[in-house]
Amino acid sequence: MTQIDPHETVDPTAPVLLFDSGVGGLSVLAKLRAILPQAPVIYVADNAGLPYGDKTEAQIAARVSGLLGRLTERLRPRLVCIACNTASTIALASVREVLEVPIVGTVPAIKPAAAMTRTGVIGLLGTAATIRQSYVDRLEAEFAADKLLLRHGAPELVAAAEAKLRGDPVDPAVYARAADALRAQPGGDRIDTVVLACTHFPLIEAELRVAFGPGVAFVDGSDGIARRIAFLTDGQPWHRNKPDLALFTRGGIEVDRLDSVLAAHGLAEVALF
Repeated sequence: MTQIDPHETVDPTAPVLLFDSGVGGLSVLAKLRAILPQAPVIYVADNAGLPYGDKTEAQIAARVSGLLGRLTERLRPRLVCIACNTASTIALASVREVLEVPIVGTVPAIKPAAAMTRTGVIGLLGTAATIRQSYVDRLEAEFAADKLLLRHGAPELVAAAEAKLRGDPVDPAVYARAADALRAQPGGDRIDTVVLACTHFPLIEAELRVAFGPGVAFVDGSDGIARRIAFLTDGQPWHRNKPDLALFTRGGIEVDRLDSVLAAHGLAEVALF
């Protein structure tokens, strides 16, 4: 992907569009706010399609491509970030072919994890759809060929993160099961680094730290995503002329109960798409 020419005419009010299946992308938004606080943002949660992890590749690719096509046509963002590992590993290439705006994807942070591990054993927590992707196989072959990468699909953690942000209680056994599933695999007792390969999972990192116990480091891709967005928009003018917006594809009480969390992330208005 090439950097946007800052000398080209860019509408200063044109937003960055962050897209996820639910609230997981808020972990990316928090990092983006830290380095580009002046950037207008529209956050889109396809909660009507949640969870993505139990859908087929064809279903995810069609849904994501269709939604992002309509969103970019209507909202005219300067850049789209697919803040979802599952959607990115499956649909990123096809979306880039059809959209005429820069696209930043989210991929499992296997490269930094390989540099961090001391024991050579890395755990990877993602959705069932993410962990089976050939994209992950290629990342492992390129950056962790001399490591042991153990994978586990943990759909319960997506629901746990969504529930936590709504203020609902979550049984700690959910986190223990994810940790135990990795530990139980051959070599799992030597895991010292865990890749959070779903943007929902940094939202529950504190709980996962308790479940895994001391001596385990966690890594996700949110810092790199934020830096990439900053790089691609370097030199562009920014002007926020209205409150930042959160769009959901389905309404209801679950969305209503996210108001305070969304406001804390600078998303002062909520609407349906």
